[in-house]
Amino acid sequence: MSTEGAGRRFELAPQDEGWPGLVPPSSEIPRIYGIGDPQVLLGPCLSVVGARRGTPYGLAVAAMAGRLAAEVGITVVSGGALGVDAASARAALDAGGRTVVVAGSGADVVYPEVNRDVFRRAVAQGGAVVALEPWGTPPRKYTFRKRNRLISALSPVLLVCEAGIPSGTFSTADAAAELGRTVYAAPGSMFSAFSKGTNRLIAQGATILEDELSLETALSMDYGVLRLSPTGAPVAQPDRLLSALIAQPLRVDDVAAHLGVTVLEALQLLAEKEVEGLVTKLPDGTYAPTERAYARFSGPAGGAGGIG
Repeated sequence: MSTEGAGRRFELAPQDEGWPGLVPPSSEIPRIYGIGDPQVLLGPCLSVVGARRGTPYGLAVAAMAGRLAAEVGITVVSGGALGVDAASARAALDAGGRTVVVAGSGADVVYPEVNRDVFRRAVAQGGAVVALEPWGTPPRKYTFRKRNRLISALSPVLLVCEAGIPSGTFSTADAAAELGRTVYAAPGSMFSAFSKGTNRLIAQGATILEDELSLETALSMDYGVLRLSPTGAPVAQPDRLLSALIAQPLRVDDVAAHLGVTVLEALQLLAEKEVEGLVTKLPDGTYAPTERAYARFSGPAGGAGGIG
């Protein structure tokens, strides 16, 4: 399925005037193929990466980052994959911003098909779909690892929303470090396999993102931008159940013990939150907040007691 739509094709080589200045010429990035507006590669960009099977927490962090980047005029760069990539790109696009999708195939090939809207909207809203592979190249395992370096190279900052060890996301962070990029990381539970990578990055010196305000502050420092019209919406105070689940996913008996209720009562409470769209049951049988729940308790005021 083509990504082109109304976009035009372009090809860039290191000697071309439009070659993005942050991308060092190398054998690993000899040429960039793209569809859309090549000028978007020259503006301020933020690369956002994370797990393809992201948890609601990781997806909420990605969506927050995509929205905030759009609000301050920064283009979101992602890999167009499932999970965090798509969440950050869609949030940026929904907020009226632009995104660059770095495909693990030819720039004219949509993969995965379920994210076709991301590829098409990236081009339609003034961004681009770019690739290292020639036109028509189908996705291959090795092409995704190659494109991770381009994701890191296009931006001065890489934001890692959620990552296990080992993972393609962590390899992208390694590439960013080799290129001298600044790395932001969202901390997670020490009990979550999905956060081992981000927690390790923080231990190694990555900028820790405590909340939306800390991300806004980091962007203002590293990009010289300021969000003039923050949402300012009041942040709701979560109840004890959501506070416990935000800390880490729990099984029903753990919820019951934490709240001091019976297992049946805990099941009833969880069912109510599921109906409200605030809690979801994960494949391992634990319960966790949904993206909607995280979004409800995030925002500029979140660091001042939004979760507690």
